[in-house]
Order: sequence, then C-alpha cells, then structure tokens
Amino acid sequence: MMNELIFATHNANKAKEVKVLLPHLKVQSLSEIGFYDEIPETGETLQDNALIKARTIFKTTGKPCFADDTGLEVEALNGAPGVYSARYAGEGANSENNMDKLLTELDGKENRKAQFRTVIAYIDNTGKEHLFEGSVQGEILKARQGGEGFGYDPIFLPEGETESFAEMSAVRKNTMSHRGRAMRKLTQYLTGVEK
Repeated sequence: MMNELIFATHNANKAKEVKVLLPHLKVQSLSEIGFYDEIPETGETLQDNALIKARTIFKTTGKPCFADDTGLEVEALNGAPGVYSARYAGEGANSENNMDKLLTELDGKENRKAQFRTVIAYIDNTGKEHLFEGSVQGEILKARQGGEGFGYDPIFLPEGETESFAEMSAVRKNTMSHRGRAMRKLTQYLTGVEK
C-alpha cells in the first residue's frame, strides 16, 4: 500500500490544501524533499505543464508523484490568461500584478464569466501516467474581496455563491474548487487502487 506521495510544487498554500484532502498519505512538497531545481513550464496546455513537472520529479525520485497546472480562463478574453495565469503580468509577476492586469483588461466589459480549470498528472510507482481534471464556473469581480486563499481567489466569485474564494475557509473552498474537484478524482483513484 502506498503511504507516501510527492506533490511537485513549491507553493506552500497548494501543498496545505492537498494535505487536507489526503490525510491518510504523507504528502511532501518539493521543498520538503529538498528539490529546488527550476522546472520550466514550457507546455502549450495545462496538461502539458502538469506532465512536464510530474515526469521531472518521477525521473529524479522514482517515487509516486503528481503535479498540477491551473489556469483561469476568462470568456471575454478568449480563454486568457489560461496556461499563462501564473505569469500573466510578465515573468516575476506576483498575484497582485496579475489581478491588476486582469481587472484592467476587463474594465468596461459586461461579460465577466470565467472558469478555473486544474489538470493533475499522477505517475504511479510503475511509471504509468494518469490525468484528472476539475473545473469551476464563476465570474470575475470588479474589486478584490477577502484575504484568504491565493492567486486570483480575491476576484473570483464561484457560480451561485455570494463570497469570493478568498472569503471562504480552505475547507469550504475545497468542497467546490477546481483543484478540490480534480484532487477528489485523484483521491478516488488512489483509494480504489489501495483496496
């Protein structure tokens, strides 16, 4: 039975979210295993980037691992920022810069529909690759709301909700978020394999 899993990320917030979802496994981030090399995300799609990261870590460690790539896809911007969400405002940009750019791009636009999409690439101990996807529909707010979460959370309002992702607790966000949905598919798969 597998009890250890490497999550190919340095993002402490993402790692924390995932540890809540997989309490029966010892999930370790790249920082926790001492891997600090840069993994270039050169893929054209979320799936490409998730696979690049997972393959790099599997090649390095030989242990079961997974990686995710997430994009915010805004309808009025033809799906942008999409695969470039993390560096939308340019290399070295932070979340604040990215949100500022997105809000400027949407200024005066009526259509604020958007979706968050996550693709998870999981490589098991035999080297077999598996893909899981999750998405959540919503809209982009006109101003930031809330101080929780990370990335674009303060300006994303999930469909049917009155609070942005940044106003929700991590537990509540996980019940409906794109990453939460993709992670549940991964968790169901792992649980099925372990039975």
